[in-house]
Amino acid sequence: MLPAATIRPVRPSDLDALVVLCAAHAAYEGEAYRSEGKAEALHSLFFAPSPRLFGLVVEQVGTLIGFATWAVQLSTWDAAPYAHLDCLYLTPKARGQGLGRQLIATVAQEACRAGCAQMQWQTPTSNGRAILFYERLRATSKPKVRFYLGDTAFDHLSSDAHPPHA
Repeated sequence: MLPAATIRPVRPSDLDALVVLCAAHAAYEGEAYRSEGKAEALHSLFFAPSPRLFGLVVEQVGTLIGFATWAVQLSTWDAAPYAHLDCLYLTPKARGQGLGRQLIATVAQEACRAGCAQMQWQTPTSNGRAILFYERLRATSKPKVRFYLGDTAFDHLSSDAHPPHA
C-alpha cells in the first residue's frame, strides 16, 4: 500500500519542484519546455497581492508528485467568470490512485469559492488517457481548433497595431 498523499495549495518553497513537474508534463505531451526563470515567474503569478494564477500540489512523503493550476477567466457569452484549468499533471507512479479526481474536485471547490460557475480546459487529442479520465468525470468536450501567436508572429502583429479611436 502506498503512503497517503496530501493535496494542498502551492507554497513558495515548492516552486523549484513545480518547475521540474512542468517539464515532465511538457515532455509527456511532446512539447518543448525551458525551465530558466520559471520559478521566479511563477512566484510573481502565484504570490502577488492579486494573484493571477492559483495552484495545488500533491505531496507524498515530502515529494511533489502532481499539481494543478488554474486562473479565473471571463466569458463574454455568459457574462460571468469561469475557472480555466491550465495544467493537471501526476507523475506516472501517482496515476491510477484516484488522485487526479481528488485534485480536479479540489480545483472545482476553489473555483466555486472564487465565484466561478464552471471550469474549462483542454488537452491534446493525442492524450487519450486524459480524455478517458475527463469523460469518466462526465466532462463535455467541444471540438475546436486552438490558435496562438507566439515569438515572432506575436511581435510582428503587435507592432502593426494602431491605437483604437476614441
